[in-house]
Amino acid sequence: MSNSSSMAQFLLLALADRWELQLLHFWLFLAISLAALLANGLILSAVACDHHLHTPMGFFLLNLSLTDLGCICTTVPKAMHNSLWDTTTISYTGCAAQGFFFLFFMFAEFSLLTIMCYDRYVAICKPLHYGTLLGSRACAHMAAAAWATGFLTALLHTANTFSLPLCQGNALGQFFCEIPQVLKLSCSHSGYLREIGLIVVTCCLVFGCFIFIVFSYVQIFRAVLRIPSQQGRHKAFSTCLPHLAVVSLFVSTGTFAYLKPPSISSPSLDLALSVLYSVVPQVVNPFIYSLRNQELKDALRKMMTGCFSGVIKCQFSGV
Repeated sequence: MSNSSSMAQFLLLALADRWELQLLHFWLFLAISLAALLANGLILSAVACDHHLHTPMGFFLLNLSLTDLGCICTTVPKAMHNSLWDTTTISYTGCAAQGFFFLFFMFAEFSLLTIMCYDRYVAICKPLHYGTLLGSRACAHMAAAAWATGFLTALLHTANTFSLPLCQGNALGQFFCEIPQVLKLSCSHSGYLREIGLIVVTCCLVFGCFIFIVFSYVQIFRAVLRIPSQQGRHKAFSTCLPHLAVVSLFVSTGTFAYLKPPSISSPSLDLALSVLYSVVPQVVNPFIYSLRNQELKDALRKMMTGCFSGVIKCQFSGV
């Protein structure tokens, strides 16, 4: 019988059996990670450098980009390493760290999306109180609460799961270390029930945030439809649609991955769904926000134009 104190490593789910396919997965993950780093890095730079984006939504968007980068940097590098070197192992400590940081960034991201929904609700339904309800101090407090929620949730789940004795082998049915997969290896009935209790409480909190988002958007749409001018309605919808698209992508992929019927479950489908909810949203989010946000597009255009102009000047001065 193996336990958590003697287990030195875990075996992750291989992305493919053939070396050629593993190499293809390496290049695919490399392209995904570079796209995520570039897109989120550009948003971070634009929000930090352009004073037009020094708004509550810009501040929350900056924090959202940080969580996206954190998620990508937690799961993708190890998957790339394993694909390139034809291995599936991860150390016990590395697995615990990966599970903690993945939960940390995912819960912080969902908390930030809930706060950003509140920002849109106040901006459209209570515009006269926007400066009071979403001042700089209030925004800082809400962002800190989102990060603290992610940290405490990840700490509780990781500490409880990795303190359990493990006696069901060391093979995880996932390409990265995920708490539910590690929990399947446990042979402690009381510890298992304790973690299930934590999961139920967490799901209730997540469901409460989801209900808040739905209720807020019902109020937002009712307020927008009362705007007399078509241009005003279009502008109001344009500020909400990117956030709604990001929330829908985040919730739908995660919900389907965890609540899909067992009858349609298969290793290849599970692997595709895990990539879909743990990697794809973090890459797509920056593009969704930049497509409909004119101020963000202007800031990115200005920043890139300035960079190209600087490069050209340097080349001519060198000549």
